[in-house]
Amino acid sequence: MSGSTSLSNLPLSNAERVDVRRFLGYPAYGTGNTGSQSWRFFQAYGTLEYRMTNFAPEEFQVVRQYLASLYSLESAAVGASGNLDTEQAASWTHNQSEVQDRLALFDQWRRRLAAFIGVPLDPGLGLVSAIVI
Repeated sequence: MSGSTSLSNLPLSNAERVDVRRFLGYPAYGTGNTGSQSWRFFQAYGTLEYRMTNFAPEEFQVVRQYLASLYSLESAAVGASGNLDTEQAASWTHNQSEVQDRLALFDQWRRRLAAFIGVPLDPGLGLVSAIVI
């Protein structure tokens, strides 16, 4: 049984849609489909918007599971900054690559969400995605 079955299978809220865009590196949507920055002018962005609107109920649950993981990983990476000023305290020694390791894990989960949805990560993030549309 999937771990996502306890999550809502209703359409994504506007806040959840904003977070999906943000995690995948897409620009802010704004208040509507106007202007030259509209998603209508970018195939991948249009695909993302279409899919977020038309997921099957079970797919909404899976996306919410990804979002829950990404929220946690993002917070952990930000929280790791609290140890940057301490190399060693008593028997505790700081992991020099903690922030990089946490960000790499966070980026891996962003790539997994992009693969599940079937859209590339935004090239501006500097991350490589093997998805071709």
